[in-house]
Amino acid sequence: MPLIAGVAMGIFGTGAGGQAALANRGLWTNAVVVGMDDSGTNHCDLRSVDGRAISPSLSEGDGCEDWVEKGDEMRVRYDPEGIAGPTTDRDISYNGGLLALLFGAAVVMGTWGGVRQSRWDREYDGS
Repeated sequence: MPLIAGVAMGIFGTGAGGQAALANRGLWTNAVVVGMDDSGTNHCDLRSVDGRAISPSLSEGDGCEDWVEKGDEMRVRYDPEGIAGPTTDRDISYNGGLLALLFGAAVVMGTWGGVRQSRWDREYDGS
């Protein structure tokens, strides 16, 4: 269980970090879809309406849905430093509560495992 909680913290932590970056330094702009990769998971290549490339590409979960086509215009929040992925016009929500819960679960399960191991050691050391 601690391993699963650790993996989940890594996955959700990355998303929370990107969301925090957008909340701190993200800029809103109108963007045009200049390219789309729809092999498996959608990714849209974007440019702002004044011609600046927006990097990295917009992922399916952040607004590059099946109905989006090349030439479509959308409002996005992007990281000018290009570290965090852009997102469409929606609220930025943090996974902080989920991360705290997963961290707590990892601590509890680790402690529980340590106590069980200690009991097992004491029980079988005397034999």
